[in-house]
Parts: sequence; C-alpha cells; structure tokens
Amino acid sequence: MSGSQAMRTVLVTGATDGIGRETARQLALAGWRVILHGRSRARGEEARREIAHATGNASVEFVEGDFASLEEVRRCARELSARLERLDALVNNAGVYEGSRRLSADGFEMTFAVNHLAPYLLTRLLLPLLQKSAPSRIINVSSATHASGRLEFQDLQMEHRFTPYGAYAASKLAIMLFTYELAERLAGSGVSANCLHPGVVDTKLLREGFRGSVGTDVREGAETSVYLVTSADVEGMTGRYFAHRKERDSSAESRDRTMQERLWQVSAVLTGLPG
Repeated sequence: MSGSQAMRTVLVTGATDGIGRETARQLALAGWRVILHGRSRARGEEARREIAHATGNASVEFVEGDFASLEEVRRCARELSARLERLDALVNNAGVYEGSRRLSADGFEMTFAVNHLAPYLLTRLLLPLLQKSAPSRIINVSSATHASGRLEFQDLQMEHRFTPYGAYAASKLAIMLFTYELAERLAGSGVSANCLHPGVVDTKLLREGFRGSVGTDVREGAETSVYLVTSADVEGMTGRYFAHRKERDSSAESRDRTMQERLWQVSAVLTGLPG
C-alpha cells in the first residue's frame, strides 16, 4: 500500500464494540490513522478516547452514522469524503442479528439493510476516495454462516419466510456476493476487495443471537481483518475469502456469477445508485 505507515488511513465500521473495536485498537497500535464508526456519539467518543490512550496514537477519530438509515449512510459518506484526503482501507465490520422481523427507516428488513445494503452503499460512495488512494483495500466481514444462507430475490425482505438465523445467514451470503462482484468491477484499479470469517467470537452479537455458543477472544476475532488491512502477503489479491489469516473456499452459491450480478443490480435500485 502507498504512503508511509503513519499516514495510512482506515475506516472501521461498527467500531464501538466487539470485533470492530478491537480491529480499530490493533490498527491504531500499528500506527494507522483510524476512523471509528458507530451509531452512538457517546459510545464512539468513549471508544476513541480509550483507544487513543491505550495505544498512544492521537490519530483516532470518530464518525457517527446509524446504518439502519440509508440517508445516514449517505451523510456519513459525505462527511468522510469532505474530511479525508485519502482512504487506504475500508473495513465493513458493522452488523446486527435481529431476533424478530422489523424494518429499517427505509422499509427494508433490518438485517438485510444493515448487514448488506449499508456497506454496499457506503463502499460505492467512498470508491472515488479509495481509488484516489490506490493501492487500497476493502475488507468485508462475512461469516461461515454464509454457506447456509439463501437469497430469494422474490422475497429479499423476508415477508414470508423470516427466521433470525435465516436472515443473518442470507445477509452474510449477500456480502460475499457483493465482495466478489465488486472485485470483478474493480479489476485493474488498484483497489482490492476481500471478505472473511472472523471465527466464532465472544461478542454481544454472539451472546444475543447464538445463545449457548462459546466464542474466542475478540483479539483473535480481529486478527484476520487486521491481516487483510496490513499484510504485504495479500498485496494485489482480490475477490478472495479468508479465515484465520488463510485463504479458504466459500460456498458454491457465493461464487455464482449470475447471482453476484443480479444482487448488485437489485442493491443499486434499492439504494438509488446506478447499476
């Protein structure tokens, strides 16, 4: 990646708690300028102060945005585009697990809205900044649950078949499909796009969504995201899926080019972007 280590800038979404916060902490410790994203300013400022103090890195900042609203995503992207001269890496980490079906501010099923549409929109709006900063990297946090996810394009909002796990797994399949299509579209641009499974990690999402599951420490959960942001080993690699810092095979459905292209076009319509 270009520039000196001290000047490199990374945005980590969902960085006020769990894997995102630990990812931000480790990157701050490595000397990056880190932009934390979260929906609560109070929690964001608390995380910013704690990370800056713990790492001795004064270049830790916060941007507020509720990803349950596409207008908030747009506002967040506008603020970042105005604030930043460069963006060397984007870590789309923010995610939810909903115990019941509810709708976002735009009328979309909440899991699909936050876990897929928000990062899709944010990434596309920040692409000019990422391309200006190339070589740069986009890292999308998915999950091994993508392999059991099913996307029914006639019922993307799950009006007829909602289950908490089904919605979560489908959203993680969606982010995989998005990553692969994005990598294809960015080929030759100097901007890479990869995705990862962070492992089963002891976070609030795991405790609330997968009761009874035992997770590893967040430090282990963050290691693959940090690796994909910083490692020279993956320079120039794109359209890949990783777990435990190793490339892995993803599901056959996630590799379906027709589904990748179709989801891209549908997501463009839903977010008001060109296809």
